[in-house]
Amino acid sequence: MADTEEWGKPVERKGRLTVVLVLATLIAAFGSSFQYGYNVSVVNSPSQFMQQFYNTTYMERYHSPMEENVLTLLWSLSVSMFPLGGFFGSLMVAPLVNKLGRKGTLLFNNIFSIVPAIMMGVSEIAKSYEIIIVARFIVGICAGLSSTVVPMYLGEIAPKNLRGALCIVPELFITFGILCAQVLGIRNILGNSTGWTLLLGLTGIPAAIQLLLLPFFPESPRYMLIQNGDEKKATKALQRLRGWDDVDSELLEMRQEDQSEKAEGHLSVFSLLSQRSLRWQLISIVVMMMGQQLSGVNAIYYYADSIYGSAGVRESDIQYVTVGTGAVNVFMSVTAVFIVEASGRRLLLLCGFGICCGACVLLTVALNLQETVTWMPYVSIASVIVYVIGHAIGPSPIPYVVATEMFRQTARPAAFMVAGSVHWLSNFVVGLIFPFLERGLGPYSFIIFAVICLVTLIYIWLVVPETKKKTFLEVFQMFAKRNKVELNLGDGDLPLKELKESPQDAQKATPF
Repeated sequence: MADTEEWGKPVERKGRLTVVLVLATLIAAFGSSFQYGYNVSVVNSPSQFMQQFYNTTYMERYHSPMEENVLTLLWSLSVSMFPLGGFFGSLMVAPLVNKLGRKGTLLFNNIFSIVPAIMMGVSEIAKSYEIIIVARFIVGICAGLSSTVVPMYLGEIAPKNLRGALCIVPELFITFGILCAQVLGIRNILGNSTGWTLLLGLTGIPAAIQLLLLPFFPESPRYMLIQNGDEKKATKALQRLRGWDDVDSELLEMRQEDQSEKAEGHLSVFSLLSQRSLRWQLISIVVMMMGQQLSGVNAIYYYADSIYGSAGVRESDIQYVTVGTGAVNVFMSVTAVFIVEASGRRLLLLCGFGICCGACVLLTVALNLQETVTWMPYVSIASVIVYVIGHAIGPSPIPYVVATEMFRQTARPAAFMVAGSVHWLSNFVVGLIFPFLERGLGPYSFIIFAVICLVTLIYIWLVVPETKKKTFLEVFQMFAKRNKVELNLGDGDLPLKELKESPQDAQKATPF
C-alpha cells in the first residue's frame, strides 16, 4: 500500500509510466535528440549538389573555377564544423543547467537550432556557402547541448525502475533522426539540386515544436529540491510525474543525497577531476565515451556510401541500402528501450562492444577478399549491419544512462560536461582522420576500431558495475570501495573520509 510505513520510513512505490512522464520524454527527445541524428547524416545525400553550389557561387564571385583542394577544404569544413560545434556546446552544459535548469536549458538550446535552420534554408538565395559552414557550427552547439542535457533531464525525472529505458529514448530519436535524413535525402524526394536547402532547413521544425510544448511540463524535481532548495515545487513536479500524491519516499531519498553532498557543494570540472570519491566514475565515463566514438560508428555513418561502393553495390542502389541500415538501427534502438531494465546496463555494453569488435574484423576480411570472391560484397554489407546492431544495443545508448547514474546531483553537470567534451572531440577526430586511415591502410583501418572495441570491453568487464534499479546514492556507495573512500550515512553532514592505506582497507577496496 502507498500509505503504509515500515520502521518509520515511507514504503517506496514502484514507478510507472504516466501521461505527463511519457509526453515530457517524447517532447524533450524529439525536440532535441532528433536534431542531433538528423544533422549527422543530412549532408551525405545532397553532398554533390552542395559542392556544385559552392563551385557555382565561387565562379560568380571570382570568374574562375574553384580549385579542387579549396573545394575539398570547404566541404571538409562543412562536415567537421558540426562535431566541432558539438564540442563547444558540451562546454556550455554545466553553467547552463546550473543556472537555467534542465528544462530551461533545453528551451534555450532551441535558439541554436532555429537560427541555423533559417540560415541554411536561405543560403542558396543569399549565394553564400559561408552561411552553411557557420550554420553547421551553430547547429553543432545545439547537438552538443542536447546530447548531454536530454539524458540528464530524463534520468532525473524518471523513477529508478524506468530510468534506463527512458534514458535510451534520446538515442532512439537520434537514430530516428538519422533515418529521416536518409529517407528525405533520396534523390526523388529532397536529395537533389532543388530540394537540398529545404532538406537542411527542416531541422528547425522539431525545435519549434519543443519550444511551444515543453514549457507545460515539469522541471527536474531533483534540480528544484537539491540545487534550488524549493521543496514545494519539487513535490508538485513529482506528483505530476508519478500520478499520485504520496511521493515521500522519493523526497526522502533526494534529501539524503542532498545531505551527503553538503560538504562538497557545487563541483566545477576542475574540482571534479580532483575528487577522490569520483575518480573511477570519471575514468569509466571517459573510457566509455571514447570507446563509443572511437569504435568506428561515425566512420560507418559518415562514409557509408563509400563503404557500400567499395563493397560492390551499384551507385543507384547505395541510397536504399543506407536507408535500410538506418531502419535496422532504429529497430535495435527500440529493442534496447524494452530490454535494458531486464538485461541491465553492463550486459548490453559487453555484448554491444563484443559484436562491434567481431563485425570490424569480419568487415576487414570481406573488403580484402571482395576482388577474388564474388559473394564477398554481401558479407561486407552484412558486417556493416551487424556492427550497427551491436552499437545500437549497447555502445550508442548505454554510456549516457550509466553517466546519469554514476554521479550525484551537484557533480552531474560537470561530469556530463567532461563526458560531452570527450564524446564530441572523439567524434571530430574520427571524422578528420578516417579518410587518411582509409587511404593509408585501406580495409585494415577497421582493425584499429576492433582493437578499441576490445579494450573498452575489457575495461567494462573489470571495472564498471551493474547500476540498474539503484538509487544515485546506492551507485555512489558501490564505487566507494574502489575509490578507497568511506560513505557515512548519518543524521548530520555526511562527510566522505579517505581510507588509510592498510591491509584491512585494501581488502575493503576490492574490485566489483
